[in-house]
Amino acid sequence: MLEGKVVAVTGAGRGVGREIALLCAQEGASVVVNDLGASAEGDGADVGPAQETVNDIKAAGGKAIVNGASVADPAGATSIIEDAVKTYGRIDAVVNNAGILRDRIWHKMSHEDWNAVIDVHLNGCFNVSKAATPYFKDQGSGSFIHFTSTSGLIGNFGQANYSAAKLGIVGLSQSIALDMARSGVRSNCIAPFAWSRLIATIPATNEAEAQRIERMKTMSADKIAPLVAFLASDASTEVTNQIFGVRKNEIFVFSKPRPVRTVHKSDGWTVKSIAEEFLPAARPFFTDPTERSGDIFGYDPI
Repeated sequence: MLEGKVVAVTGAGRGVGREIALLCAQEGASVVVNDLGASAEGDGADVGPAQETVNDIKAAGGKAIVNGASVADPAGATSIIEDAVKTYGRIDAVVNNAGILRDRIWHKMSHEDWNAVIDVHLNGCFNVSKAATPYFKDQGSGSFIHFTSTSGLIGNFGQANYSAAKLGIVGLSQSIALDMARSGVRSNCIAPFAWSRLIATIPATNEAEAQRIERMKTMSADKIAPLVAFLASDASTEVTNQIFGVRKNEIFVFSKPRPVRTVHKSDGWTVKSIAEEFLPAARPFFTDPTERSGDIFGYDPI
């Protein structure tokens, strides 16, 4: 379903990104396999994992090249797209998958922890997408596939930087979808549930969290790839500005924030009337302030 397409996948040396690159190549795409090869916290660089993915694609009869640039660097992000165009003549889909984790409880999170995660996730999505946009616009087609997370959509402990970046990616994707619709370009998000080296760094502080991690181990990275390949294909030309999730054999469509309760007061609100009238009317519609991703998806996947 991707015959003749050119797809760039960031963070494709390992885990989810690797599985996406392999499947896109299997479906006929020429793939730019980008991976800086850094540690889970973003330190160091090693082109080896990306090269291994490329070698495996070629061994199976597919087409792929390596790009070892950092998506956090605008020039590096641009090189990903330029390599695609120089080698294969075009770019049809961008998969913004690259990521790092620097999980810290809020009161211990440093500016460095914040900036590092925002740079790779949110700024990285912007950098790579911005580089591909002129090509998409000129050819009147293209697909952006961004990776968000339920840590941003719902919330999680110790991930203020990651959660903010991942929810910011949703806002970025929505704006791209609206701005680029007239050019035939679509933009969607996926929240993946899959065991990876990043997930493996999350500590279990109690039995419930330990059980959740064990459930995550059953969710293999290859389960995410089919939806990505679909969104990169022409079969998805009417699909844009959506948020999906993949959890083993489940695919979700997520809702977006919309008003759930409106209270009008003809003579306007005071501090006292908000406390006495608005709050009792609105409280039944409040979300649980302690709810986190694991509470929503606490059941075992099938």
